[in-house]
Amino acid sequence: MAFVASSSLLARRGLSFGSNVCGSMSTMRRAGMGFGRASLKTTPVSMKVDVAEVTDSLMKLYDEIPCQPIMVRLAWHDAGTFNKDEPETPGADASIRFSPEKDHGANNGLGWAMDTLEPIKEKFPEISYADLYQLASVVAVKHAGGPEIPFNLGRKDAKPENCTPDGRLPDADKRMGHLRDIFYRMGFNDAEIVALSGAHTLGKAHKDRSGFEGPWTHEMLKFDNSYFQELVKEEADPALLKLESDLALMEEPNCKALVEEYAANQDKFFDDYAKAHQKLSELGWDL
Repeated sequence: MAFVASSSLLARRGLSFGSNVCGSMSTMRRAGMGFGRASLKTTPVSMKVDVAEVTDSLMKLYDEIPCQPIMVRLAWHDAGTFNKDEPETPGADASIRFSPEKDHGANNGLGWAMDTLEPIKEKFPEISYADLYQLASVVAVKHAGGPEIPFNLGRKDAKPENCTPDGRLPDADKRMGHLRDIFYRMGFNDAEIVALSGAHTLGKAHKDRSGFEGPWTHEMLKFDNSYFQELVKEEADPALLKLESDLALMEEPNCKALVEEYAANQDKFFDDYAKAHQKLSELGWDL
């Protein structure tokens, strides 16, 4: 397997990636980089991708345009259609590019995110859209001060006929029973539901996209544990949003205990979130 990339950009950005990225193996080992499992579905073209260069372009994008929240949403909505009982149809496969999937109500506004990433795709045509969307999310979390999330290449792009049906993403106005239906279908458990919900620390809801309006935290571009800190407050801040799906986390004793733990221990949240995010980004793929 040939690796041809710059490790200096990785070091400068403080990021490390799995074994499916391109780079000098010896150089990356000296830099203390970790390596994941080789993908069983990695295509030859993915081996030409210089992840460090793509990462640098994404970091520069976020320096110029504070669009980290919508990039996390894009990756989540592409991956979040996965059904563990239909493993032949991966979630993170960029099927969100095509109609009718891109026109689903839950995906309102994501056309802008895809258009914004297009110049980077044109600059690095060797990376698949599926890998680019997930990498954009991983880098967005890191840029916003969040945890380092392991990343591996190897996702293949879907064809228009691979679009998933509507109704597979969670509704913000429903409680725990609905969340379990959605997340269990993907293979997640209650603890992972809570951890992934912490991504609401980034961004805000937009009425023209979700029907709701407002931020969950006071610093919308900072990835931290403040989402959970707001949830555990006895008196809710009227300036902040709390959806039914947020309040649902406080209904179940096991979920509430995790919310309280994450509110008190950001390192624990970061560790659990990084694992759950990586799992989400690789649904249906053996990377």
